[in-house]
Amino acid sequence: MIFIGEGALLWRAVRAATAGGYRVDLVCTRSDQTAPDQVPVLKTRDVNTDAIRIKSACSDGLVWSINNPTILRAPLLDFGLRIYNIHNGPLPAYRGRPEIAITYALLNGETRYGATLHEVDHGVDTGAVLDVEEFPIRPEDRFQEVMMTGLRACHTLFERNLDAAVNGLLTPAKPSTVGGGYYGRERLEELAGYRGSSRYDRAGHLGVFTPVYPDLAAALADPATAESAHS
Repeated sequence: MIFIGEGALLWRAVRAATAGGYRVDLVCTRSDQTAPDQVPVLKTRDVNTDAIRIKSACSDGLVWSINNPTILRAPLLDFGLRIYNIHNGPLPAYRGRPEIAITYALLNGETRYGATLHEVDHGVDTGAVLDVEEFPIRPEDRFQEVMMTGLRACHTLFERNLDAAVNGLLTPAKPSTVGGGYYGRERLEELAGYRGSSRYDRAGHLGVFTPVYPDLAAALADPATAESAHS
């Protein structure tokens, strides 16, 4: 199997696969990532440019996209590989970048959230949903808590579905009747309009994730506070 992604969530999944006795053919990640395990690693800026190498390396036709910020495209999507993504957010309601989706989920007053395992198609988080790990958003939960719970839910999905994925036993769930929303970078500029919301502080409390998402932190910052801090 192939893994595409970055960060601790990716490597945790790689370790789980190897501990389960599964062969990891290749891990595709950024050049600044340190591989903690003895697995083949391809360091690349855009995995789509390495589609032929990925296809050649994959021994079982299975590809995992985990904490992967790159949108997968043709020809990688047209080789007949089974490509599964684990998205930190419920689909189709909160497609797009997980950090922006979580911010808006809190601003929207959501009381439940979740992570989603889905097939990868030619859209963005539009493939068939295979499994969901839901969790409540408590009244005291802020961005930091929801993000951390979501990451744990992502790994739960991987462990729960690993054997079925390897054996080709995953089946699509009944399509949701909930409307979808896309939360990409273009939604950052809309955040200023929510500064009067009573939920804004919860949504904007990035905590330990502040340095991880500098663009989101900047979009959430109060311009007056930022100006006084630099004066």
